Amino acid sequence: MTQPAYYLGCPVWTWPTWRGTIYPSRAPQKKWLHYYSTKFNCVEGNSTFYGIPSVETVARWAAETVDGFRFALKFPKAISHDSSLVGAELETEAFLRLLEILNDADRLGPTFLQLSPSFAPRQFHDLRQFLMGLPKEFPFAVEVRHPSWFEPAVEQQLDTLLTEVKMDRVIFDSRPLFSREPTDEYEIKSQNRKPKVPIRKQAIGKYPLLRLIGCNHPEQVDPWIDEWVEQTVEWIAQGRVPFIFTHAPNDEFAPQIAQRFHTALSRKIKLPQLPAWESPPAQQLDLF
Repeated sequence: MTQPAYYLGCPVWTWPTWRGTIYPSRAPQKKWLHYYSTKFNCVEGNSTFYGIPSVETVARWAAETVDGFRFALKFPKAISHDSSLVGAELETEAFLRLLEILNDADRLGPTFLQLSPSFAPRQFHDLRQFLMGLPKEFPFAVEVRHPSWFEPAVEQQLDTLLTEVKMDRVIFDSRPLFSREPTDEYEIKSQNRKPKVPIRKQAIGKYPLLRLIGCNHPEQVDPWIDEWVEQTVEWIAQGRVPFIFTHAPNDEFAPQIAQRFHTALSRKIKLPQLPAWESPPAQQLDLF
């Protein structure tokens, strides 16, 4: 199968209000992942942050999705946050076994390691040791949140390490979320939880990974969509394959932000149409 120019998806594949759009209205919940995989070609696997699923569960995920689909799983917090990458060999081994299942099924996207806000450059040795021990044949990306990682000398050290281990850096853009006062409880909660970190657009590896954190008014995310579309065009021209994930405080709106992203990118480069939703939302632009 030919690799697409880029991958586009949401932070979850299960959301009740997607009935009638992403899923047929009467589709049972056990079929939602399958229907999601017919609309988008990747998804963030944030559920793995909270616990390591069983081998059987992940094998089922692979079997339920269509050819070409990719999972970008998040490392469990037992590894990244609770142990800060030290002494979590058993958990890491169990998690890597799940990645092997997805890789063997041709469903593996970049797995991302989100470091805790307290994980600082003083722990660089621990980060290096952990990354050096990961399988070289799998794609990985790292998301840092402590402010000190963005100091020039420290950032250069981090980028040098990621270049050495051929891993990508997660780009986390929450500017759309914080561009306005919150308008509902979802946005209040999201603004209280999501960090503000500096934006870096340079790609290190083959699979730049952008997490674009929008708001519950998809049209208001357009200025940032346009900015990232320009960068995505550049990445694709460089031979890279970006992974773009669109978030919203209420995930009901995440697919609409993704739709707007693809529509904008399609104006810049020739792309195949994405599958139409079951029943397009009222605020649709071009059909996928």
